[in-house]
Amino acid sequence: MPAPEGAGVVQHRGVLDHEAATEGGSQPEKLTPRRIRRTAKTASRKRSPKSDPDKRSYVCSVRLNATEKQQLVAAAAAARTSLPAFLARAALAAARNPGAAAGSIAGERELISEVFAARRHLGHVGNNLNQLAWAVNSGDRPADAQLDAVLDAVRRATERVQAATDKLLESR
Repeated sequence: MPAPEGAGVVQHRGVLDHEAATEGGSQPEKLTPRRIRRTAKTASRKRSPKSDPDKRSYVCSVRLNATEKQQLVAAAAAARTSLPAFLARAALAAARNPGAAAGSIAGERELISEVFAARRHLGHVGNNLNQLAWAVNSGDRPADAQLDAVLDAVRRATERVQAATDKLLESR
């Protein structure tokens, strides 16, 4: 038996009509779009868009350890900028004065090289000292000048290692 007129599903050219199919009966739910609330930024800045030649379109990837990232995030926060913007600005500032930047980078590298060289030197001098100790223990008596030279070399090597270590610790 067919449904009475005004009841049932209404179709218009094969498409369901979601309007009321019965008079006074239940109504299909109307879907209301959900609003997305946006939180207001604390300090919004209005700025004009960059012109095409000034837009940054290249991406560079940088690997950092946890300590390095923490230091850079703190520096970026102090400069009130994002980490990528801070990195770009710092690199560009270094590029404007390559002599100072290279000197700073090379200074640390040279300092580390000095620590290793001083350590090697101390090892060589320690070897000489061990040879003298072996000679004394076997009954030989090395010349006083030779003993003084080796002990002086040990003192200089120790001071060199200490100075390089102090400089390295100060730079950090």
